[in-house]
Amino acid sequence: MGMTAPPTRTSKSNRSEDLPRKCTTNLFHSVKFFVLCHGLLQLSQLLVSGYMKSIISTIEKRFGLSSQTSGMLSSLNEIGSTVFIVFVSYFGSRVHRPRLIGCGGIVVSVAAFLMAIPHFVMELYEYDHITTNNNMNVDNTSDICQMTSSAQDLNSESCSADNTNSDHKMLSLLVVGQLLLGIGGVPIQPFGISYVDDFASDRNSPLYLGILFAVSVLGPGFGFMLGSAVLRFYVDVDKLSSEEIALEFGDPRWVGAWWLGFLIAASCVALFSIPYFFFPREMPKEDSDENKSEGKSEKQPNKLKSKQQEDLLQNLSLLQFLKSFPFILLRTLRIPVYLLVVLAQVCLSALMSGLIVFISKFLEQQFTVTASFANLLIGSVHVPGAVLGILIGGAIMRRFNVTLKGSAIMCILSIFVSICVATPLLFLGCSTQAIAGINHNYDNLESTSGLGQPVSCNQECSCHDQAYNPVCATNGIEFISPCHAGCKSVSFDAHGKVVNYTNCACVLPQNSVTPGTCGSGCYQLLLPFMFFLTLTGFVATLCQTPSFMLVLRSVKPEDKSLAIGIQFMLFRVLAWLPGPIIYGGTIDSTCIQWEKRCNKKAACRYYNLKLFRIRYIGLQMLFQCGSLLLFLMAYYFVVKDLLRRERQSKVGAKDPGEGEQGAKLMERWNGTKAPPESKV
Repeated sequence: MGMTAPPTRTSKSNRSEDLPRKCTTNLFHSVKFFVLCHGLLQLSQLLVSGYMKSIISTIEKRFGLSSQTSGMLSSLNEIGSTVFIVFVSYFGSRVHRPRLIGCGGIVVSVAAFLMAIPHFVMELYEYDHITTNNNMNVDNTSDICQMTSSAQDLNSESCSADNTNSDHKMLSLLVVGQLLLGIGGVPIQPFGISYVDDFASDRNSPLYLGILFAVSVLGPGFGFMLGSAVLRFYVDVDKLSSEEIALEFGDPRWVGAWWLGFLIAASCVALFSIPYFFFPREMPKEDSDENKSEGKSEKQPNKLKSKQQEDLLQNLSLLQFLKSFPFILLRTLRIPVYLLVVLAQVCLSALMSGLIVFISKFLEQQFTVTASFANLLIGSVHVPGAVLGILIGGAIMRRFNVTLKGSAIMCILSIFVSICVATPLLFLGCSTQAIAGINHNYDNLESTSGLGQPVSCNQECSCHDQAYNPVCATNGIEFISPCHAGCKSVSFDAHGKVVNYTNCACVLPQNSVTPGTCGSGCYQLLLPFMFFLTLTGFVATLCQTPSFMLVLRSVKPEDKSLAIGIQFMLFRVLAWLPGPIIYGGTIDSTCIQWEKRCNKKAACRYYNLKLFRIRYIGLQMLFQCGSLLLFLMAYYFVVKDLLRRERQSKVGAKDPGEGEQGAKLMERWNGTKAPPESKV
């Protein structure tokens, strides 16, 4: 297909019409269309990673994982990203960037499909249950008290080597999928941003990049919304009919269709990756005639110097680049303002990495809500609040033309206020409900030293040690199963649903319990908690734009691209990788009763909710305080540098030619000859 139509007007008009005609006849030569495609791809890519975080508590239940293990699983994609980020810095514009972005999208799609495979290979989800029909067939169940001596049979568990290996294989698929997800996502954002910046006009480039940054924040929000939707479906909805699904949504044993979201997100990524294979390696500069008519601005010499340094890097071989990278890293990290601001951002990133992964789990445990509802709150309230904070922070910077010193002050105030707003979160919650045999002693029980230790009211019931079907007595005491409450019978409604368990020896004088957990009794505090949590996120994100400007203005123009690459590498190594693991270990330290599978610790069933809240929110505030301290130190060096520049300006001192100095440093490090300044 031809890219231009035959001329139909006079020769004078042909020249003015060629560029618009080229843009309208071929969408793939339009920067605006590329921004649209890239926004959709970024949204779908981050939809996958955001969705993974939204189902982390469900993954724990399904695979029997501790929070530390699930946090490690969630952060594995950062390993793949970290390994390949250096190569992205090296390749720059050497490669066909749109095609490489498309290939990265395909890898992300394959990774998402791979993470859904375990569901189709694993057997049906098993849970403690009583047959919900009128014939009361209760064999192979530990739900109600059975006056038998078959305790050993009930407590026996299939732990063959084949079953163990199968579980490990299923988990390994999630691990490989996470690693591939990180690798595939490496070229998408850096190459997309550089491609837009290269071919967009100077006037439109900030607008396009702002759109892409906003989309990158909204992506995880859509991931939580997707998680909220799919977790309302039962995990085995594709294998069982509606009549065969005995559990109801909201039951503490409920596991949602965690795999379904991966299929949806993977399909979106694959679809939005296709257009990239049709974009050219280089496209016409947007509004090129306008750019030419503006003439050479005062910033042109600086642009030429930066271009000189970029060309020098592009001429290096891969081996030379890898050898020079440590020197470039050290040179950049020796800038006090850059190092301190990046470390402050690392603290905030570590906070966000652990907060986003486990905030749904926190809401589930603290306020007794479903995973679906918790994800809905995060996706529709908390994430939009953070996006609004970023946008308002950027608007303040633009409206008041904030200086470097003002940016540092804005960051300090933002973090300080966020700490003050987060303080009430430490007190918005309740203590753990009274659970018989775990944290509660009462008159009817002679011994509550452990779940496996029978007491007088249920010692003849042969209860399964690892039974989990919570029931609640009218006095607010929770039992981990009807059997442990000494219940010998059960009542059903007309539809076969359990109404209550009766004839319970451990519950006097009521003698009956209702199915389901008693809950923490803190649901009324959910609204104020979400208000302060969202307000904290909103205020904290006000500093994102000013902190980013501090980073850009603290390094030499020719080092900006690499400085940003180093910044994100430090984010991955110091925050996004260890953050979820640190949070997961902290959460595990508050567990008071673990599920056991084959005599090995699996997922946690009950937490000390007060300790959970204090340690979880306290860790968040610890990172905030660290960030505040680092911003204060950065402010000191900003002021010190401004005073130095003022003294130099008064005596007429000038800094030596930074362009020549940078070129000489590169020449000495790389063994290459830098082009002379006079020839630029």
